[in-house]
Amino acid sequence: MSKFELKLPRMGESVAEATLTSWLKEVGDTIELDEPIFEIATDKVDSEVPSEVEGVLVERFFEVDDVIKVGETVAIIETEQSDNTEAVVVDKTSDKVEESAAMVEETVKVAKEVASAPVHQAPKAVSGERFYSPLVKNIAKQEGISMDELDTIKGTGNDGRVTKNDILDYLKNGRVKAEEPAAAVATEVKKEAPSVNSVQAVKEPVAAATIKQSVDAEVIPMSRMGKLIAKHMAESVSTSAHVQSFIEVDVTNIVNWRNKVKADFEKREGEKLTFTPIFMEAVAKALKKYPMMNISVDGDTVIKKKNINIGMAAALPDGNLIVPVIKNADQLNLVGMAKVVNDLAFRSKTNKLKPDEVQDGTYTVTNVGTFGSVFGTPIINQPQVGILALGAIRKIPSVIETAEGDFIGIRSKMYLSHSYDHRVVNGALGSMFAKAVADYLEGWDVDREI
Repeated sequence: MSKFELKLPRMGESVAEATLTSWLKEVGDTIELDEPIFEIATDKVDSEVPSEVEGVLVERFFEVDDVIKVGETVAIIETEQSDNTEAVVVDKTSDKVEESAAMVEETVKVAKEVASAPVHQAPKAVSGERFYSPLVKNIAKQEGISMDELDTIKGTGNDGRVTKNDILDYLKNGRVKAEEPAAAVATEVKKEAPSVNSVQAVKEPVAAATIKQSVDAEVIPMSRMGKLIAKHMAESVSTSAHVQSFIEVDVTNIVNWRNKVKADFEKREGEKLTFTPIFMEAVAKALKKYPMMNISVDGDTVIKKKNINIGMAAALPDGNLIVPVIKNADQLNLVGMAKVVNDLAFRSKTNKLKPDEVQDGTYTVTNVGTFGSVFGTPIINQPQVGILALGAIRKIPSVIETAEGDFIGIRSKMYLSHSYDHRVVNGALGSMFAKAVADYLEGWDVDREI
């Protein structure tokens, strides 16, 4: 028998830690190769961490809501291997096991001191000693919950510790304890001074508004990812000077070509051929032609990226959005692009993306046409300087120019909406980039082999 250290894997250059959100296996459970053991959350994505070996889970070093640094040992799995590597593995883990045990012992000590404190002890002293995980403290900070108010929340974790679910339930229930005193004061004022019309005029609408909110409306707290997206979008609007350019594109040749080859493509490759990889190929070519769209801004410095990594905005079942990244998109042929696009889209919807798969994007594409929108004005995904929205493809009457004259015919057309950062991208570059994408799409070879 040997013991294997299951560590928190590297999740991209900008991710140094993650919060453990749930354990999928208990101590004593049998573990299969690549079977998920626990779930983590970063500021980018939620994901599962699988096992690299088969065996039995014998020890866990972290609890739910704990913050784990990349490379730290999270659990020990006992395997069936019986070679000389066992002693080496155990030796390597001993120091970290002792360190984790010391941390747990210290946490328990603090919890016991809080639990044994006299009843008359001041609340502020308790707030300085009661243990809160970084995730709980971060939620409290975002929601404006003071330490005194945090101390009043009943914890369901070990030793009465407040968990993520405890604070979310507290927020979901309307923070009754924080609001009741204000309501009581308002009621008392009305009782003591019924003859003062000005006071009643001010107080009554406030009370009515509070009642209406609690009775006639459903209070739905934003999800963790929803809050992060909202914050990221607001910061982007306040950071970049957003400008938009729009261009109409005739994609009739692409529509006809895809209809001709999609059945054979799916039969041969086992993949559906959607329009998305075609558009991604066009964007990759345009970025190569105009590399100053493949940049980011750092203060007064422009950083020109060597790799072309295109983010592909994907809608999630819960209504949120995630942006997996197609790395080195300019190096993929259409078959490779289709496989990557389909894989990322599927794993986005099933919450199977790895943290490093949503990192390091240099430009983003969002397909608003999926939901019927003709065009949109997307917000730039910081620290990038541009994002392209793909509108719905529609059949419309159009003027067709020929050598024999102009005619009216039915064509498949769409709009491209290009948002760019006017601090570093002027109107000429922003428009030329969009025009380059359009020219590539309109010049599609109807006889192209795939």
